[in-house]
Amino acid sequence: MSPVFPTVREVLALDPVRHGAPRLVAGEAGLDRRVRWVHVAEVPDIATLLGGGELVLTTGIGLPADDAGLRAFIGDLADVGVSGLVVELGRRYASAVPRVMAAAAERRGLPLVELRRATPFVRITEAVHALIVDAQLTELRATEEIHQRFTELSVEGAGPAEVVRQAAELAGCPVVLENLSRQVLAYDPAGESPELLLDGWEQHSRRIRPVGRTAYDADAGWLVTTVGARGHDWGRLLLRWPGGGDLTSGGATGSRPPGTPPTRLTILLERAASTLALGRLIRRDAEGLERQIHRTLLTALLDHSRPVDEVALRARALGVTLERRHLVGVVVRHRLDEPAAENGAAESGLLPDATPEAGPARLRDLAEAVGQALREAKLTALTSAVDDQAVGALLALPDATGEERALAAFAAALRRTRVDVPASRSPAGRPGSVIVAAGTGVGTLREARRSLIEARQVADAARRDRRDLPIFRLPHVGLAGLLHLLRDEPRVQTFVERELGALLAYDAQHPREQLLGTLRAYLDQGRNKSAAAVAAHLSRPAFYERLARIARILGADLDSVETCLSLHVALLALDAIRTP
Repeated sequence: MSPVFPTVREVLALDPVRHGAPRLVAGEAGLDRRVRWVHVAEVPDIATLLGGGELVLTTGIGLPADDAGLRAFIGDLADVGVSGLVVELGRRYASAVPRVMAAAAERRGLPLVELRRATPFVRITEAVHALIVDAQLTELRATEEIHQRFTELSVEGAGPAEVVRQAAELAGCPVVLENLSRQVLAYDPAGESPELLLDGWEQHSRRIRPVGRTAYDADAGWLVTTVGARGHDWGRLLLRWPGGGDLTSGGATGSRPPGTPPTRLTILLERAASTLALGRLIRRDAEGLERQIHRTLLTALLDHSRPVDEVALRARALGVTLERRHLVGVVVRHRLDEPAAENGAAESGLLPDATPEAGPARLRDLAEAVGQALREAKLTALTSAVDDQAVGALLALPDATGEERALAAFAAALRRTRVDVPASRSPAGRPGSVIVAAGTGVGTLREARRSLIEARQVADAARRDRRDLPIFRLPHVGLAGLLHLLRDEPRVQTFVERELGALLAYDAQHPREQLLGTLRAYLDQGRNKSAAAVAAHLSRPAFYERLARIARILGADLDSVETCLSLHVALLALDAIRTP
């Protein structure tokens, strides 16, 4: 911590004050008040000219002669927040200050000191002001160091972890960067235990509720500022200051409320937050043009709009070599039924479709997460959005032997970006919020289109798959996935109508019965009628009667394995057709 304004106790220990043989007659409880300035006064209404934190020196020659006036004088000084009152004896008061003055100062907790020996006030003023100016200069130097340090970090393009580390080093206190979902993005414990700092963080963070964009929560002991720019806030930066309520803590001043962090720490936290926000904007702007070129090249591969040799040449100019590489198409997308992503629109407190801007913001954040995961996994790839819900990447690997290892590293890195949540940590064991699909690896750029299209089809088919697989490949999508890929095929639609058309028409005329759900329960339970009745929340007689009605409507034998298999496939195809 930097040097601080002296306390009344420290002022009394200075040589010029000790020369005056000081004696404390009242207000011992206020000796640790900070002295912001020294003021010499010989008039009773001096309080109107003070701002708080001053140590008032007087000979008493201008003070009121009556008890009521002395009480009012002490009360006015206490109300304005002066640090203390020093009275030199000899000119007005021969041997001691009036008892009524001492009693009033004691009641208000205002330090009242007698100087029993004549002392030039100028020497006291010079000595105290030297300490104060030194403290202010030290504060200015510290502030200058803060600005210089974070300017360098901004110029160097330092990442969030480095910015947080530097902030903790300058403050000497733990610093945490979190997103608006109260998830920790970066932290530095400043020598303390990381486990103790982060244990139950989300619950603890939600109890830290300061008022204002930058404020101190005295109950929690955290100084907090919002992180964001251009009207888009995306996180909070928190600094734990242990000096709450401790007037002797480093950095306290007499010009601010007791127990609040020093101005230096507020400046530090806000400067770190602006560096984080600027860094994010710079990275996005710098990546903007590069992403446009990536999108142009991926689109060219998918729709054959440019010669393959030209795509390879432009990609090589971007630092992505595609010739003589093992190429793997990858597509990442949010699951179809996720209520909200954990960043982007969710960080703004919006559901994905809550505003027209939420969808693009969510896709942009997903693209950013994919890019970050590729960098973390040290993979070379072309990457861009392939539609309004998915981000694609064409991985360029040295050879085919490292394909599985590279895909696993990418999936793990993507989850660490917190765009995804493992099933073990999601509500009710739900799978992660995004799916990663990969196509079959190919050996030439001319075949890359096939791998990309396969990855997109697998990702599309797996959107409702509830398994928590790190990577979805073609064998994982199964029959439901195959039907999803074929959902626009007229022959599949004709098959569904032939198998289920009569039952769908009946349900349309009798909406309260919904026999299709009864059939679904029967087939899902492997034709076990008792289990299906329980699943359908029906009594067994009622369930049996409904099955008989379904058999009559469809003209089908529901005890036939082949018939039920055909109906089950038709149900899966119907689900695929109805899926957006």
